[in-house]
Amino acid sequence: MASAEIRTIIFDIGRVLIRLNISRAQTGLAKGLSLSPEELWSAVEKDPRWRDWQEGRMSPHDWHQNLTSRLGISMDFADFTTVWNSALDPEPIHPNSLFEVLAKKYRLGLLSNTDPIHVAKLESGYEFYRYFPAHTRTYSCAIGASKPDPLIFQEALQACKANAQETVYIDDIPAYVEAARRLGIYGVQFQSREQLAHDLKALGVETEGE
Repeated sequence: MASAEIRTIIFDIGRVLIRLNISRAQTGLAKGLSLSPEELWSAVEKDPRWRDWQEGRMSPHDWHQNLTSRLGISMDFADFTTVWNSALDPEPIHPNSLFEVLAKKYRLGLLSNTDPIHVAKLESGYEFYRYFPAHTRTYSCAIGASKPDPLIFQEALQACKANAQETVYIDDIPAYVEAARRLGIYGVQFQSREQLAHDLKALGVETEGE
């Protein structure tokens, strides 16, 4: 297809733009508990209010209180925030030059299932964010819906003022890529930087400057 047909590129964040090191958060939260780090994290993800947390129906302080009281974690809110954010690797996957090249020709957006604590860390801690205008950043905790719900994809398109047929969405999770494709968006599953460059080139999107 011709490159002129693609006008917007929307990225997932975790494992696409930044690496996740869940084991760091697991170990930190499980410190002093009888649960193993893996058992604790399983309990966190199976928490009855996990979806409320991811979709913005709980404040960070309420989430902290919920987890510490339910799992017996002895940790104040400041330490909890630090440990929670330790899952975000500080080194991004891609060089800023990628986004510099793309931003010259395409609208760039973000679409992520994430929470307010991580959002604050992401927006203050990663240089590549300057290539993504604030209004094109779509987070589940701000929308009240999470992938693969079609609503959050539609919100992302609206935020970018984009048509599905002119948009590429990049995610590491196949089910979310498929959800985007069902809406007419060009879905690309991220596996590596080289693979992404290859797949984008097949869509007419060049990732290197002239």
